[in-house]
Amino acid sequence: MTLPLSEDLWPDVRPETARRLMAAAVQSFAERGYHATTTRDIATAAGMSPAALYVHFPAKSAVLFAISRSGHQRMLTTVERVVAGAPDDPPVAMRALVEKFVAWHANRHVVARVVQHELNALPPEDYAVVADLRRRTEQLVRDVITAGVEAGAFEVPDVRTAARAVLGLGIDVSRWYTPSSKPAPDELGRQYADLVLKMLGHR
Repeated sequence: MTLPLSEDLWPDVRPETARRLMAAAVQSFAERGYHATTTRDIATAAGMSPAALYVHFPAKSAVLFAISRSGHQRMLTTVERVVAGAPDDPPVAMRALVEKFVAWHANRHVVARVVQHELNALPPEDYAVVADLRRRTEQLVRDVITAGVEAGAFEVPDVRTAARAVLGLGIDVSRWYTPSSKPAPDELGRQYADLVLKMLGHR
């Protein structure tokens, strides 16, 4: 497995050495799981000595936190932009939201798998930060669904459950998607958007 493109994933992280360590950690966590990965595994995958990791991260858990927080912040920002771009049309907002959310989890399936499925390995204080980002993202989705229900565009028995189902569909893509999977990420996003709108009772 080749290292993810660190500049594309973490453009705000400096220096490049830190980004490379994060990319190597993604590779190692995805292959072995967080608990089976050592700091030496991460450093070796990055082409560095174990001591180099501690220059940028105080512990293995700090690398996971940096990866997880960045991924969840990116998803929150994406949802915020979508909602702001279509404030008066819930079905349009939901379609755009699902398309982008699903495509990201397909395009970045290795990173997304670590971001979404290694949460329980985070220390409590770090988990709380990531959990807050997740709650804020879910609340935005709930707001879109609520607006759709109030406008008569959606019909759902429980908004909270519906929001979690919408996000869960996108998150699950990272579990099974591979470079050889079909359809392509953008088309998969469009297909999932069709399914979600039907699930929400949109006619």
